[in-house]
Amino acid sequence: MTDKKQGRFLGEATAFLALFLDNAGVLIFLNAILVFTFNFPAEIVLTHMIPGTAVGVFMGDLIYTWMAVRLKRKTGREDVTAMPLGLDTPSTIGIAYAVLGPTYIVSRDPILTWHVGMATLFMIGVVKIFTSFIGGWIQRNIPTAGLLGSIGGVGLMLLGFLPMIEIFNEAIVGLVALGLIFAALYSRLQFPGRIHGVVAALLVGTGIHFALGWSGCLPEVQPPSWDLHLCLPVFSLDFFKILPHSLQYLPLAIPFGILTIIGGINNTESARLAGDAYRPRDILLTEAVTSLISAFFGGVAQTTPYIGHPAYKKMGATWRYTLATGLLVGVGSLVGLMSLAVSLVPRAVIAPIFLFIGFEIVHQAYRESPPAHSPAVSLSMLPVIASLVTIILGQFLAALNIPANQLPERLQQLHQTLNLLANGFILTGLLWGSLLAFLIDHKAKLAALCAAVCGVLTLFGVIHSVLPTGELYLPWQAAGGAHYQLALAYGILSVILLILTGRTDLQKHSH
Repeated sequence: MTDKKQGRFLGEATAFLALFLDNAGVLIFLNAILVFTFNFPAEIVLTHMIPGTAVGVFMGDLIYTWMAVRLKRKTGREDVTAMPLGLDTPSTIGIAYAVLGPTYIVSRDPILTWHVGMATLFMIGVVKIFTSFIGGWIQRNIPTAGLLGSIGGVGLMLLGFLPMIEIFNEAIVGLVALGLIFAALYSRLQFPGRIHGVVAALLVGTGIHFALGWSGCLPEVQPPSWDLHLCLPVFSLDFFKILPHSLQYLPLAIPFGILTIIGGINNTESARLAGDAYRPRDILLTEAVTSLISAFFGGVAQTTPYIGHPAYKKMGATWRYTLATGLLVGVGSLVGLMSLAVSLVPRAVIAPIFLFIGFEIVHQAYRESPPAHSPAVSLSMLPVIASLVTIILGQFLAALNIPANQLPERLQQLHQTLNLLANGFILTGLLWGSLLAFLIDHKAKLAALCAAVCGVLTLFGVIHSVLPTGELYLPWQAAGGAHYQLALAYGILSVILLILTGRTDLQKHSH
């Protein structure tokens, strides 16, 4: 093999490994969150959710591969690089913590929980198909601080803080893996044999994990099962039965769907600047349709074009790396290889990868927003903190078998306030961040509109639902008057902003 061919092979292999591990990592953490945080039955995750979710990756990567081959034939260039596609990390973690886990805690029915996940993914797919036609308008009119800041909160809290708990739950394994991954991804240190730092962390961390387990230092470590079973995803419409009850998660589906479409627009432009001009509509509809189809086969996580096309191009990747990723994720899930990988790699090893991803999401939120909008980015992250606290508090209350209405009165009020802030947290953060960004830009009328929208959505529980489950409702059907008071508060804020705008306009005319 010539040096040139060897370089191409290594570049293609490195790109494939990076894309495959990204997807495998998302599935590993989805399994870890549900099984170890919420005691969800692992069998449902491994034999139903993962194969169904893999359908979207399989189809999406094959379509992107075909697009790259088509562009290669059209241009006559051999260096065309396919758009990378995989599972969206923030929304997958968000759905695990905010949809699947809470549903299982309330119902204790894994099949019902799985169907709720399918229904939520279906709603995300519908939102994405609609948004793919107006993504450019949304990108131009909604402040970046609101769009990315709300997801930045997910990156900092759900992808940053919660994985740190997993690292310290198994400190020897977790900190070794953390050091190796940070050394590789932040310091670009070279590892022996030119092995990728992430691979080194997976191998070393997993080895230490099982060595400590077999030596008796980690008695909870179970030997992995090497049995492979066919896990065929089955087309199903059963989730339509509970779709009306899943509408409470629409406030999550809308922002997650919008953000991946906006990300797809940005990634397509990034690919164009790198030399590969794909049609944005093709890229966006592919991610939308594959997410939607995945829901019908049991999927619970959406697909999205990954950031980093120029990096894959620099590696020397063409269309082969997406083809290999799609086939391995798809076929591997069918024969149980993906489920084996998910059950084999310990949480403490994969957690540092999500820590890195979380930091990158936060960095992107501040980097892509105008510097003056940094307070708006920070504000949009705050509702996620409330969600984080309710997740942890809910686990304690469930373990102690203490209903929230049996807490002391002061703590009941605190618990209700946390729920108000947490319910619909992504959409709340988007609107809060947009409101402050508009104020910073002296667009008080648009800020007043954001406040008015918050008030209307509060009345119906789309944000700040007064129900612990976060369900939607008609205003007169909800008990108590908390939603009326909060809607009135937003209404007053909106009126104040409009009055101040009017006074400002009069002063300008008088001068």
